[in-house]
Amino acid sequence: MDSVLVSACLRGVPCRYDGRDKASPELEEAVAGRTVVSFCPEAAGGLPTPRRPAELVGGDGHDVLDGTARVVEDTGRDVTAQFVAGARRALTAARHGGCTEALLMPRSPSCGRGAVYDGSFGGELVAGDGVTAALLERHGITVRTAPGV
Repeated sequence: MDSVLVSACLRGVPCRYDGRDKASPELEEAVAGRTVVSFCPEAAGGLPTPRRPAELVGGDGHDVLDGTARVVEDTGRDVTAQFVAGARRALTAARHGGCTEALLMPRSPSCGRGAVYDGSFGGELVAGDGVTAALLERHGITVRTAPGV
């Protein structure tokens, strides 16, 4: 059976920073007939729900993994270690579940693929990937933005 890792918030789990979910009927159609591994890397990294908004500063998730960028909350608190720990746990879950693909939450500092917020907390996007998306890609898992979000 074909397995896919999916951001837990997209499956209706209220684990987003604001304590809500982002359930997507289009996502449910996209994963129909597949084994789904739901996962929230931010919660798995030890961050509470709800939590302060966080953005990537100094680069994207690849840069965070390389140690040249950080993830910070809107208060300035550095949460890089939690984001990296959550990404590693997401990779473990994907491997354990036999996932070759991931459908993730767009624009997220963890799950974003192709575009993430720029670190100014002003709603501006820049090209790049979140920390979890970057780690999954580095390990051969195809990462896509979930449809309908």
